[in-house]
Parts: sequence; C-alpha cells; structure tokens
Amino acid sequence: MRRKIIVPAVGAIIVLAIGVLAFDLESTLRTSAESPPPPPPPVPIVAGIVAQHDVPIYLTGVGTVIAYNTAIIHSQIQGQIVSINFTEGQAVHAGDLLAQIDPRPYQAQIEQLTANRDRDQAQLTNSLANLDRYTSLAQKGWATPQLQETQKAQVSQLQNAVKSDQALIDAANVQLSYTRLTAPFDGIAGIRQIDVGNIIHPTDPNGLVVVTQINPISLLFTLPETVLPQIQVQQQKTKSPLAVIAYNQDNTILLDQGTLGLVNNEIVQTTGSIQLKANFPNTAHRLWPGELVNARLVVDTRHDGLTVPASVVQEGPKGSYAYVINPDTSVEVRPIKVAQISEGQALIDSGLKANEQVVVDGQYKLQAGTRVTLLTGKAAEEAKAQTAQQAPIP
Repeated sequence: MRRKIIVPAVGAIIVLAIGVLAFDLESTLRTSAESPPPPPPPVPIVAGIVAQHDVPIYLTGVGTVIAYNTAIIHSQIQGQIVSINFTEGQAVHAGDLLAQIDPRPYQAQIEQLTANRDRDQAQLTNSLANLDRYTSLAQKGWATPQLQETQKAQVSQLQNAVKSDQALIDAANVQLSYTRLTAPFDGIAGIRQIDVGNIIHPTDPNGLVVVTQINPISLLFTLPETVLPQIQVQQQKTKSPLAVIAYNQDNTILLDQGTLGLVNNEIVQTTGSIQLKANFPNTAHRLWPGELVNARLVVDTRHDGLTVPASVVQEGPKGSYAYVINPDTSVEVRPIKVAQISEGQALIDSGLKANEQVVVDGQYKLQAGTRVTLLTGKAAEEAKAQTAQQAPIP
C-alpha cells in the first residue's frame, strides 16, 4: 500500500520540476530577445594624416646606362709592346701612358733623316756663299749673268731639299709619338687585350684596352610617344633642361640626379615610343655602363598636392578607395583618384581633403561604419609588421 502511494508522489514531483524548468527557459529566451546584443569592440588600426605640399610629377621609363665616351685604344703603328703602364679597372686620366711600343726603329729613322737634313743644310750654306761671290763679281762685270742665275737655282733647290728633310723628320716624330699609347680622356680602363712582348698591329680588332668615361655618364631611356607633347610644353615653359632621377631596378636606391640632354629626332614606330638621353655627373660612380635602371623625368610640380602613404590606397571592383576616419571614430569608404605613387607616397587627385585622418594599416578588418581605435608608437609598428606577415604573396 505504501509503495502505491510513493510512485504517484514521485511522478508529481517530476512533472512539477519539468514545468519550472520550462518556465525558466521561456523567461530566459524572452529576455534575450528583448535586450540588444552588445556592440562589437573597436578595431585597432594605424592612422595617418592627408598631407599637403609641393609634389613633383614624374614620367617613368626604363633605360640603359651608357658611357659618356668610349674609346678602343688602337695602335697606329706596328711594333712590339715593351711595357704596360696600367692595371685593369684602373681610373686613368687624359694623357696617361697606357703602353709603350718599342721606339728604337723610329728613333733610328729620325736620326737618319736629321743627318740628311744637316747635309743638305751644309750644302745650302755653301751655295749661299757662292751666290754672294757671284753677285759681287757680276756687279763688276767679271761674272756672266748665266752663272749667277745657275747659282740662284742651286740655292733654291737646296732650300727646298732642307724643307723636305724637315717635313720627313716631323713625320717621323709623329710616328715616334705613336709608340706611346695614352688615354684620350678621363675614364676607367677595361680588360687588357694584349700582353708585354707581343706585336701590336693597327688592324687588331680589340686593340689594347677599352677606356670608358663614366664621370659624367649618360642614360638612354624610353617613354610612350603619347607623352611627347607634355614634355615639349614643359621644355618651352621652363626654358631649361628637365630634371631626370635614376633609381635601381626595384626603386629602393637613388643612384643619381641629372638633366635631360635630348629627345631623339624620331619616334620608334615598332614600339610607339620615344628615346631620350639624360646626362648625370655620376661623381659617386653608382651608374655603370650597361646597367638597367629606372628613370624618372620630372615634367611638372603639383603645388599644394595632397599625399598619403601608399598603403592607404585600396583597390576594389569600382576602383581605388580609402578608409576615412570620422570624428566619432567610425570609418567611411571614400572613392579616390590617384595621380601617381612614388617613394611610398600616393598623390591624390580627388576624394580626400587636407588634414583628414585615413587608415594606413588594418583595413582588412574594416567595413563602412566600423568603429576604430588608433594605435601609436610601438603598437603601431607591431601592427604593421603583423599585417606584412599575413599579407598573401603576390
């Protein structure tokens, strides 16, 4: 009997407990539905300011460095090289002796020609003395006019012989000077093509050595033909050579600054480009013949131009845009137009205003209306480093 009473009691307790749990669950769900979710935490970002200053406008092309002057040191005479007076890669100056050809055959020839001249000069001296005597005798009637004229002709003949001898001596001295192979200008000596003891000939194709002048130095680069009117207008406007800046291939090292020398007198039809030549002082020898470099031709200066770090510029389906930070720390997506990106700075044509705050780093977590918190100092540097590590490899 007692067992029959206990079973219904336990069942009633279980039903009551289930009812209480169901009521609590319903109350909890009702409360959750009525209260709004908490706002997301602000996104940490690195911010920058839209700067305003004068910005040069570049036309960028790829070019090849060429020596300002190049000379293959050929011999103008044949002979044996008795000395080499330079080392490969040495900086040489105009007039420096590079090699000496055996001068003895040419010195002997000069001595022989000098002896012939002295002999003819002695005969001329004697003929002049005879002419004086014949002239005196003719005035007294003791010598015939024919004898006097004959003596004059002999003097003239010997005078011309002496002149011929002197001309031969001068020519021989020129040949002797060719035994000294000298540098025609300041430059760098290349690889030696012939050694001491060998016979050098005027017809040797490689000569002795190649000397290149690299201070100053030149750069040949190309630009699209469509920019030619812009260059011409700027040349007429400035009345002075346009500036050209040379960078290495990855645009990380400034090599030198020079001026535009010329725009070639024809357009390359096959490529639709124009060829330009710039000259650089190259005092630090950072430009080297044959080097491939990036050239920036300065065609204008944008006064009070607006610039931001290049990382501010984002690309989307509708073009370039940037995240602008509002006074309430929310961000908005602002379409922008970029004129150029150079040296890590983007020149903005439209879309931004001076002194506005823009997002420099941390854009991958943002969308329109997201609130942000600004990182500074060490935290900003760490955020940039972390973003660089997470960026996909292009």
